[in-house]
Parts: sequence; structure tokens; C-alpha cells
Amino acid sequence: MLDLVRVFTQVVESGSFSKAGHALHMAPSSVARNIDNLEKQLRVTLFKRSTRQLLLTEEGQYFLVGASKLMEDADQLIRSMDKTNDVPSGTLRISVFESFGNLCINPILPDFLKRYPNVTVDIELDDRMVDMNAENIDLGIRIGRPADSSLNARMLMPNHTILCASPSYLERCGTPTTPEEVSQHNCLLLSRDRKRNYWHFSNKKQHKKVAVKGNLYSRGGSPLMSAALGGTGLLLLSSWMVSDSIKDGKLQKVLPDWTASPHEHAGIEIYAVYRGGKYPKPQLRAFLDYLVDHIEVGELYEKVRGEI
Repeated sequence: MLDLVRVFTQVVESGSFSKAGHALHMAPSSVARNIDNLEKQLRVTLFKRSTRQLLLTEEGQYFLVGASKLMEDADQLIRSMDKTNDVPSGTLRISVFESFGNLCINPILPDFLKRYPNVTVDIELDDRMVDMNAENIDLGIRIGRPADSSLNARMLMPNHTILCASPSYLERCGTPTTPEEVSQHNCLLLSRDRKRNYWHFSNKKQHKKVAVKGNLYSRGGSPLMSAALGGTGLLLLSSWMVSDSIKDGKLQKVLPDWTASPHEHAGIEIYAVYRGGKYPKPQLRAFLDYLVDHIEVGELYEKVRGEI
């Protein structure tokens, strides 16, 4: 109905079907058909038609007053929605695994909230797999592309892993010189639901799968990191977690000529996973862009690429 009313007001403004069609990018016959449909729905005649002129009937004049107000209100509403959709505001609920949240998300929140004072962030640090739809989460950070096709995914960065240990552990237990020797060491392991753990090593010539065991398991990396710094065992974690400690000498790389990964296929990426279809909320778009900007430049740049 609104489209028909818009055609009607344009015909009145233009003075003819052909001129209205030109303004609306419609054929004159389509304009006439729209007016006919409008008159049928209203059950009145809006125009007196002749070969020379097009005049409003009394009912048409009455309808024009309301139609003009209707179109003005509709255009104003659309403009106001455009402005609303451009201004980040409201609550943004984020779910992120604890280690990434502490190291990569929490540090950028103060500046983000200063830039967007109308946004409220509700962040949950949790290493469990959250049902974003059931728990009304706007944005989740995940390792690997999600299987849920109803969610959108944006790749944030590669997830390089580095094998390392504290100098005290290596001095006490020795430094592995081959991937096979890693199996003789105490390894600090991410939980795998009681499945047997393997670490995968590769270089330009070969790939090796090594069974590993240890005395500490965790769903999150932070407990493993603390244990490694305390000299408990070998650690295989993401570069963004261990790079600072390696630079400071608190941890040392092990088997630096090999690429090590807890997954058979190295290079699994970290994704931002979000709801919202084609038109996510402004506060979500703003935070995603802000996060990506801070990953691509600054302190995170070297960490995510394992350049130590």
C-alpha cells in the first residue's frame, strides 16, 4: 500500500502519468496500473482523467492531505532508522575463551568504551563451548570455523603454536633434540575429553605424530602457562600466549626447526563468530572492526604470527 501511495503523490506532483513514471523510473502504463490498484483498494476515484489534463476528484484532494503526511512520516522514519543503524549503542554480549580474553580482548576494552560511550559490554570468559543462540551471545571468539551454519564467522588471525619450556625445566630434564624425545617428557596438555593426546611435528621434509602424556590437563591455557613458568614441563600453546615470556627469557623455544601443533593440520585460525545475519548490530560491527585493527597493528602483530 505504501508504494501505491508514493506513486499517487508523485503523480499529483508531476501532473501526469508519464512525468511521474520518469521520476519513479517506471513505465507510464505501470504508473496507471498502480493508480488503478489504489483506487480499487480505496473504493474511490482519485483522478478525473482526460486527454489534456489530470485533475484530482474531491476524494482525491482529501486523500492527498493524508497521503502527503504519510509519506513525510515514512521518509522521516527511514532517515531516523538510518541514523540509529549507524550509531553504536546498547549492550554487546561477548563470550571468549579465558586466555584470549585476558590477553587480547580485555586490554582493548577501555579505549573501545571511551570511543563508544553509548555501548555497554557484557563479557564472559569461559573455556566451555557456549550455545550462542540459547544464551543470547552476540559475539564469540573460537578456534576453528564453527559448524553452526546459522552463525557468521570472520577470521581474525592464524593460531600458530610454539613448543617451549622454562630454563629450569630444561636444565633439570634436558632439552629434546627430536620430536620422538618429547614423548619422554612431562607435557602440559589441553584437555581432550579423555582422548589420547598427540602432538604433531612437521618440517619441509617430514611429519611426525608423537604420543604425549603429563601430570596437568586443562581446558584453558592459563593454568598450563603458569605451570610451565614454574618449571613443571613442556608447553605447546599459541604464540600470542607465550611470545612475551619467550622474549623475557622466562621460556625457551624447543625444537625451533620444527612446526609443532596439537592438531594434525597446523594453522587452525581464530574466528569471531556472531549472530545477526546480513545486518549485525552497530555495536557488534564497531567492536569487530576495532578488534581487527588492533590485531593487524601494534603489539599483537608479532604475537599472532609467532615472530619472536
